[in-house]
Amino acid sequence: MSITASAVSLNVADPVASARFAERHLGFQEEMAADGFASLSRPDAGFNLIFLRTGLPTFKPDSMRDRHADGLLIAFVVDDVDAECARLTAEGVAITTPLQTEPWGERFFQIRDPNGVVVQFVEWVAAEAPQ
Repeated sequence: MSITASAVSLNVADPVASARFAERHLGFQEEMAADGFASLSRPDAGFNLIFLRTGLPTFKPDSMRDRHADGLLIAFVVDDVDAECARLTAEGVAITTPLQTEPWGERFFQIRDPNGVVVQFVEWVAAEAPQ
């Protein structure tokens, strides 16, 4: 098997709102769009970010058609998580989970897009020494 591309596809009520948020605050660019559909990319993400309007009759499998993108998050590992938090705060984005560092060295914060999709920014730092 050879994987030539990857994508994360999320059902949301308003794909345009999520797409514009990803463009403005996350640096993605729209590649394709149609009624109820937007596909975005950025060269360093490693995947396309796709938003589909919940309930599209063409969505497969049928059992997932009316499900909303919940119970998951999109995570981006960045070089300077503190700087990203400051940048997004300055842009007026609400930080829904403030900066914190886990004992295993994961420093992160979270935001939500207009449809409630959780986006987490992570930087790996030195883990705490065992006591």
